[in-house]
Order: sequence, then structure tokens, then C-alpha cells
Amino acid sequence: MVDAATAWHGRLHGVVHCAGGSQTIGPITQIDSQAWRRTVDLNVNGTMYVLKHAARELVRGGGGSFVGISSIAASNTHRWFGAYGVTKSAVDHMMKLAADELGPSWVRVNSIRPGLIRTDLVVPVTESPELSADYRVCTPLPRVGEVEDVANLAMFLLSDAASWITGQVINVDGGHMLRRGPDFSPMLEPVFGADGLRGVVG
Repeated sequence: MVDAATAWHGRLHGVVHCAGGSQTIGPITQIDSQAWRRTVDLNVNGTMYVLKHAARELVRGGGGSFVGISSIAASNTHRWFGAYGVTKSAVDHMMKLAADELGPSWVRVNSIRPGLIRTDLVVPVTESPELSADYRVCTPLPRVGEVEDVANLAMFLLSDAASWITGQVINVDGGHMLRRGPDFSPMLEPVFGADGLRGVVG
């Protein structure tokens, strides 16, 4: 992928790495170990591989910008979404570490931490009256984010207008990071039971 992007324009100027997800949802006492590992592979290892190979080309070309995509779940606990939040926290730290290492080669590295963004992935949330109402309670600017909200910041971070910005984790979340994580119990209690959600097994 990096080779193809480099060949297209002769050198690599910037990268936005936006892959991610979770292979497991539920109480920490019932996490499937294999699903946990797959989530780590997707969010942490996948980001590391793209960063590793993109950084080589950015350094070779004299500098550039790398933007990783994290999540509000990296900073605000989202109960029963442990694998996702933990791995997105790792992405944030990875971006800061890379910014520190690659700065002398004029490579800038930043992380965007979105809140709830309207995509196909979150349709069960946006179409649930309880969950969507809870998100509004948790968000000072009480609306669902749009893809463009994240894309606009990514374009800025890739541009020369952000030439002295690196090592930052920037929330695009309507202020959600000021409050608590969402309450997914209406969705998950029918699956795991009230006792299961508080850690009881068997």
C-alpha cells in the first residue's frame, strides 16, 4: 500500500490511517481471548505496520505528516468495550512516541480521537432511542458527529498550516471527553444479564 502511494506521486507526503474496530464486546470477565488478540492485531499491530512503513518513506522524502485515528473510548471508559478502548489508547501513545522519534526528520505525527460519528457501524446506536439520548446527555454539543468533522481536521493536520503541530491527540467529539462514557446496558443487558454486566460468571 505504501509503495503504491509513493509510486503514484514520486514520494509520500502524508498518511491518514483509519482502520479499526473490535472483535469482542461484553464484560471483561467473559472476554474471548482469541477475539481480544484479533482486536489487538487490528488496532495496534495494524497501525504499527502502516506507521513503520509509511515513516520510512516520509523520512526518505524529507518529512511529512502521519495521522492516526483513535477514539473517545481511549480516554473515557466505555464499559463492556474494553478491547476497543484499550487498543485505541495504545494508538494514542504510539502516535506520541512516533512524533518524538521522527521529529528530527521533520515527520509530524498526530492522533485524532473521534466521538460518535455517523457511519454504518454505529447505526444500532443512532437508531436506539435510549442510546442516542444517552449520547446527547454525555455531549455538550449534543449531536452525532459527521465524517466531515474528522476529515476536516485530518486535512488540516496533513497541511503546511499544521507544520509546527506534532505529538497531539485531538478530540473531535462535541466535548464528550468532558463527561462520562455512554451507557450501553440497554443493548447488552438482554445478552449478558444484569449480573453478567457487573462481572458475575456462571
